[in-house]
Amino acid sequence: MQRSLLLSILLPVVLAGSASAVSLSAAPDVAVTVPAGTVLHLRLDDSVGSDISRVEEPVCAEVIRPVIVRGRTIVPTRSLAGGRVIAVRHAGHLRQRSLVTVRFTRLTPGAEEPSYRIRTRAWSAVGPSLTGRDLKGIGLPAAGGAIIGAIIGGGKSAGIGAAAGGGAGAARLEVTRGRDVRVPRAAVVLVRLTQPLRVEVPAR
Repeated sequence: MQRSLLLSILLPVVLAGSASAVSLSAAPDVAVTVPAGTVLHLRLDDSVGSDISRVEEPVCAEVIRPVIVRGRTIVPTRSLAGGRVIAVRHAGHLRQRSLVTVRFTRLTPGAEEPSYRIRTRAWSAVGPSLTGRDLKGIGLPAAGGAIIGAIIGGGKSAGIGAAAGGGAGAARLEVTRGRDVRVPRAAVVLVRLTQPLRVEVPAR
């Protein structure tokens, strides 16, 4: 009798606790929107350049600054971004300048997270014209985050550029005697989202 009474008291408590645990573990993800115009800070995994890159060649990069929405980190550092080279132009005569353009189209917010398709402005590095000064071997101090000449998109006022860094103490924007432009591995490029990005994150 006493055992039956004790079970009748404890059983609902145990079941309620189990139900709560199941409810918590099965909490659905929520969608958070990263607004258009957000700038992604990406560090290139490999060099790109007008003399070494080919159209459709894959480009990979790592996020080095988290994207935070409403106080919550949505895209953490070390997230991965992927894209392709979409244009290459060698330097020509007179004012034809060398060019390499990349566009990032995929973003993986975490090591085990799903990959999302993103829409971004194209990022371009442009070499000097033949009438400009010789820019061969411009040094870019890693600590200073110097900006190398580059444009985003095709607009005249779309310049954001890229900040270069490197473990050896300096990165370089190398322009060969033929005026080809090269962006080194570990250079940091700034890429702007052109459409909102919806990311699934665990509910709080």
